[in-house]
Amino acid sequence: MNQSNASPTLDALFQRILARKPDATALADPRNKLRVTGQPPRRLTYELADRAISALAAHFIEAGLPTHSVIAVQLPNTIEFVLTVLAAHRAGLVVALFPLLWRQAELVAALNRTSARAIVTASKIDGVSHADLAMNAAAEAFSIRHVCGFGSDLPEGMASLDQALAKPSNTARSIIQDGRKAAIISFDVTADGFRAVPRTHLSVIAGGLALSLESDVPQSATVMSAFAPSSFAGLSASVAVWLLSGGTLALHHPFDGDTLERQMAELACDTLIAPAPVVLRLDELDLAARMPTLRNVIGMWRAPEQVVSSPRWTAQQASLTDAYLFGEAGLFCARRGDDGAPAEVKPGLHGAPRELPGSSISGEILITPRGTLGLRGPMVAVAAYAPPPPTSDSLMPQPPRDYVDTEYAARIDRSTGAVSVTAPPSGVMAVGGYRFLASDLQEWGRRLGQGALLTALPDRLSGHRLAGRAHDNARAREALIELGLNPLMVEAFRDRGTPG
Repeated sequence: MNQSNASPTLDALFQRILARKPDATALADPRNKLRVTGQPPRRLTYELADRAISALAAHFIEAGLPTHSVIAVQLPNTIEFVLTVLAAHRAGLVVALFPLLWRQAELVAALNRTSARAIVTASKIDGVSHADLAMNAAAEAFSIRHVCGFGSDLPEGMASLDQALAKPSNTARSIIQDGRKAAIISFDVTADGFRAVPRTHLSVIAGGLALSLESDVPQSATVMSAFAPSSFAGLSASVAVWLLSGGTLALHHPFDGDTLERQMAELACDTLIAPAPVVLRLDELDLAARMPTLRNVIGMWRAPEQVVSSPRWTAQQASLTDAYLFGEAGLFCARRGDDGAPAEVKPGLHGAPRELPGSSISGEILITPRGTLGLRGPMVAVAAYAPPPPTSDSLMPQPPRDYVDTEYAARIDRSTGAVSVTAPPSGVMAVGGYRFLASDLQEWGRRLGQGALLTALPDRLSGHRLAGRAHDNARAREALIELGLNPLMVEAFRDRGTPG
């Protein structure tokens, strides 16, 4: 296949912008990066970012990582994340996105599931030694051959990517820029359990197009992303939207309202992407009035069943687009009208933007025979969610299903014809962006012994919150840490008098 005829990748989009305006600002770190990682914040032009991407790609190639192998990335919302993703693609690798909340148990499961050959992290993130977590997980994952990280005080055996940036190499290999090739792997939890969801470059770009066109993000926009990038929606909303606009991507590691406001003012940001409950809270505080350059806000709903009951958007100079997220299955968007109320979403084909007949198809929404919401379209990874073949006496294969069942309960409103998402998947708990099975809570509770209780309570902002009770909360926390479980589980057993 001729490279000129191949479809675009994320790195190809970056290089197109680089050719047009190498001296324009491409990436800006969070103002509070020093607190988050111990490293000072940076800003990079497209030319400087390109050099860094090439240096990191050379490091991955020289480390012996074969083309098409998987590299796991667990990094905060800083420019190192963006550089690493694009560098991996430039080296012909597939990026597995690891949430920051994951600890050893989840890390090992995901590394083994994807047969990852390398893992990239930071020395410390918010005071937690992620470098040690990566080294311990790598020791249990037989496929891992290379562990590397950003920051100082890296443990013995971990390669320094800061040194790779300081002493760049010219090593490169020929990669066909084909958007149909695998780009990322993200991870979801459904009623059937934990699953890896691979996606092509075109699928990620389709997600970015749905978000940017529906919300009318302008060309050369200055985009502030305050949404964790370690998911399909997070990567589409930050990296893909930025590359499609050809502007500047500013990053905020969630969440510090004062820091966010100062950084948006400094950079004159016109677009904000953040969790929807956060942007609605900012609207209540009249934050938009203090940001005169703000024109577009994209609110990311991890609990899409809450959109219909959300308060009206009041900021006059900035429009709000609701992004309905369905785990890793997919998303759709709807921009609010002048009244600030959530827009009605009808079943069927949806263009980008929705209101223009004949616009490009961003997806299709349907109600399944089970009374759940289904998604079709270029961003949807159907194969990853394909149901197991039914037991049958027939030798004829079953026809493949061409949509993904999100497992969210949904119905059609008889009076308006609009889709109403009514409930999250049964048996699946969500705390912010972290999803797990309700049965797992019971299992972890049993491991803590008699009298221990771990439960999920409904929460308006994050979907659920965890609460735990044990005879000795301190010992329960220690036991959960030893099991390699994440901080949400551990902190559920904090003493009620402890602030937080």
